Amino acid sequence: MGDKTQRQQPGAAGRAPTADRPSSVRNVVLVGHTGAGKTTLVEALALTAGALNRAGRVEDGGTVSDYDEIEHRQQRSVQLSLVPVEWGGIKINILDTPGYADFVGELRAGLRAADAALFVISASDGVDGATRMLWEECAAVGMPRAIVVTHLEASRADYAQMTSVCGEIFGGDDPDAVVPLYLPLYGPPGPDGHSPVHGLLGLLSRRVYDYRSGERVERDPDPAELELISEARNRLIEGIIAESEDESLMDRYLGGEEIDLKTLVEDLERAVARGTFHPVLMAAPAADGARQGLGTVELLELVTGGFPTPLERPPVAVTTPDGSSRPDVVCDPDGPLVAEVVKTSSDPYVGRISLVRVFSGTLRPDTTVHVSGHGLADRGHEDHDVDEKIGALTAPFGKQQRTLGQAIAGDLACVAKLTRAETGDTLSAKESPLLMQPWVMPDPLLPVAIEAHSKADEDKLSQGLARLVAEDPTMRLEQNPHTHQVVLWCLGEAHQDLALDRLRTRYGVQVDPVPHKVSLRETFGERASGRGRHVKQSGGHGQYAICEIEVEPLPPGSGIEFVDKVVGGAVPRQFIPSVEKGVRAQAAKGVAAGYPLVDVRVTLRDGKAHSVDSSDAAFQTAGALALREAAAEARIHLLEPVAELAVMVPDEYVGPVMSDLAGRRGRVVGTEPAGPGRSLVRAEIPEIEIGRYAVDLRSVSHGTGRFDRSYARHEPMPPQLADKIREQAERGT
Repeated sequence: MGDKTQRQQPGAAGRAPTADRPSSVRNVVLVGHTGAGKTTLVEALALTAGALNRAGRVEDGGTVSDYDEIEHRQQRSVQLSLVPVEWGGIKINILDTPGYADFVGELRAGLRAADAALFVISASDGVDGATRMLWEECAAVGMPRAIVVTHLEASRADYAQMTSVCGEIFGGDDPDAVVPLYLPLYGPPGPDGHSPVHGLLGLLSRRVYDYRSGERVERDPDPAELELISEARNRLIEGIIAESEDESLMDRYLGGEEIDLKTLVEDLERAVARGTFHPVLMAAPAADGARQGLGTVELLELVTGGFPTPLERPPVAVTTPDGSSRPDVVCDPDGPLVAEVVKTSSDPYVGRISLVRVFSGTLRPDTTVHVSGHGLADRGHEDHDVDEKIGALTAPFGKQQRTLGQAIAGDLACVAKLTRAETGDTLSAKESPLLMQPWVMPDPLLPVAIEAHSKADEDKLSQGLARLVAEDPTMRLEQNPHTHQVVLWCLGEAHQDLALDRLRTRYGVQVDPVPHKVSLRETFGERASGRGRHVKQSGGHGQYAICEIEVEPLPPGSGIEFVDKVVGGAVPRQFIPSVEKGVRAQAAKGVAAGYPLVDVRVTLRDGKAHSVDSSDAAFQTAGALALREAAAEARIHLLEPVAELAVMVPDEYVGPVMSDLAGRRGRVVGTEPAGPGRSLVRAEIPEIEIGRYAVDLRSVSHGTGRFDRSYARHEPMPPQLADKIREQAERGT
């Protein structure tokens, strides 16, 4: 860390960092809200580590993190990016994640691949609700975390206030577990009255690290700086000792003994790796022409010295593809091969590229592995077990792919041309196939119905959609059998726009969004009778069929019942199935607004036939006519699907959420506590009212709400809405 007495040397630009043992690997994911500066920080760390020749740029002129054309157009990260660097002989796999809520699937993939997290917090924007929730998720699994404060150059940035806020929010009952390792060293005020930060005051080492020259220069503090250090140092030391659970050291400290720096650093590293102590650091990008950004050396030293190695990750649970249990696997390069595809992407020149985290064993080029994919059938991913040959192993760096000789347990690498592997799949030895349980992914709850723009697009649509959902398991493809629509379920509008953009730019498929339909139904509101008469004579054999039916409503879920009560052979026995076939065909088409008819009993009472002109087709037509006539004389209800909604929100948003649901014809059926400061609101609501609820809830709850939905039943639609839909059906709209 920055407080260590010996400087660690950066890696060299132009080559891929490698690791020969798990202890020399660190996997860290950067998380935080959009605009917090994660991508800028990644580039600053890469520059300081010597992986870049100039700030944020690689040889082809792209950035090391946001290199996709879509990211350039949208000016934000939309996908998980890996940037490997080397510092002091340690390979650091930096995983940059999008901050926007629509791309939480990429974030979860990054968490799966990493062993520790850096929470990037903007000094000018503060901590949003979504970041708080993510911190709690990481805390629940014991993931080590540190905090990096950015945007210190903003006029309203206040580092002291931000560290205090972080202690209150992230520390919970123990704010002393979240304390700064460094204090800012301010320069003279500028024209706007804001004093820039140009250095750091090391609290443990009691040294000053000055970055004004573009590189870190270390010196002794002057008396005023030493006084500032002393005031904050005691709280830091007490927090470190308390969280490291070193009781003897605490007794020595309270007894007035001066604790040596080496012991303090070791205890700090132990507490951070255990996930109980969360240091706060600061960072800023390098100025033009400078090689090191403020705080980047200190951050790299914290990652290499304070964050856990892959060896410290808990053993991974595995089964065979058929579900038989197997012993958990540990991080051992000589153990059985177990790796997981954490991200799948397509390159127009290379083809499919799979980003893989190796949990056990060693992955080598030109070997055959078993690919197992299970548990994502509900997202449009079929279970599969196939053998595939590993192509080249590479390390990404911007758009470049740098060749690797192998990827050992604990490391990350890209594998080219795994044609069947999808995100979440397990790679293992073909002689002994194993399967890891996929990580939990958010449900896509925003539907967009699409149609091919042209006949040429229609021919390519199926393949393009299959490749799209293979890359992104947070997207679900639905071929709705009731509405006959192709529906992509996404996490939000930005996710939806990204999907349509990728269909067009990557797979050459132009699609048009169309209004999403819910599966309405029709039913009889009362008993009715109908007579179907189909009599025609047009030369040769004619058509003759008459039938009389009675229709009555049944309880929900009964479907269509057909009862034969014909007496005396008025309708010959061979034509009774024909009447039923005609009735069911008409019921499927609807009798009022074109939606399927359900929950009725149709009784055939009487009819007439002709010895020559009656036929199967004639009685089918008569059955359909009889049902339409009965519907014309009866009150027909339109039935709409009703969903059960479970909305999780902070307590302060329960009122607004309930008011919003009521405005959507929802019925709140109860609320219950769901953890500290959160409530679960349960409601029943028509599905037609929640087509955009994934977007609207985010607005109502300021990004902190989540919901699940499930089908409950169909029930009658209010008459005024039903009349409107019937009018639209009559106009053909």
